[in-house]
Amino acid sequence: MNIFHIRFNAVIKRFVWADLVWLSGWGLLSPIFAVFVLDQIPEATVITIGIAAAIYWILKSIIQIPVAIAIDRTVSERDDYLVLVVSLMLAGLTSFSYVLVHTVWQLYLVEVLHAISFALYIPAWNGIFTRHLDPDHRALEFALDSGAVGIATGIAGLLGSIVMQAFGFQVIFVTTAILSFISAIIIFQSPSIVFPRHRTRRGDPSTADHTPRNLGK
Repeated sequence: MNIFHIRFNAVIKRFVWADLVWLSGWGLLSPIFAVFVLDQIPEATVITIGIAAAIYWILKSIIQIPVAIAIDRTVSERDDYLVLVVSLMLAGLTSFSYVLVHTVWQLYLVEVLHAISFALYIPAWNGIFTRHLDPDHRALEFALDSGAVGIATGIAGLLGSIVMQAFGFQVIFVTTAILSFISAIIIFQSPSIVFPRHRTRRGDPSTADHTPRNLGK
């Protein structure tokens, strides 16, 4: 099977691009985070890094469950879409916040924001992406997203270390924030895809839910 001859729907393509841009941004930050903590925050230790990681992973893992439950209560994609846009905007603000971090407690607070942004993003993105998968290429479309994001994140990790050494930490944080906002713009421009425009009997345009009718059957 030649994947170049497969026609992916617009939602899948747009969401893969958004995922790629967003996680590439955070890929810039990942390899230099520990160095940032130890070099830029007075009194920070290796234990500080461990506590920051624990705050992020534990909070994200806990918060994303009620978020998923909340957006699953309605079949409509509107709640998923709004949560997704909010998560990307919050992720951008989180990255900018690292520039302002000068104490260990400020770091921990930013990690709380980091956890909330990812906890919102993961169930919302997966919810919409899964609904629009091609029944004949579900595994392939997930694999393409994972592969594209993995390659981009790997390249970003290398570039992040090079850029940090040449220009400092602030450039990385600002770039990560900008890429988060760009990803939000990509998603924000897609309501006509997620909710196609149609006309009512009176001819007035309205926004329709694009959730498949046979979802869950």
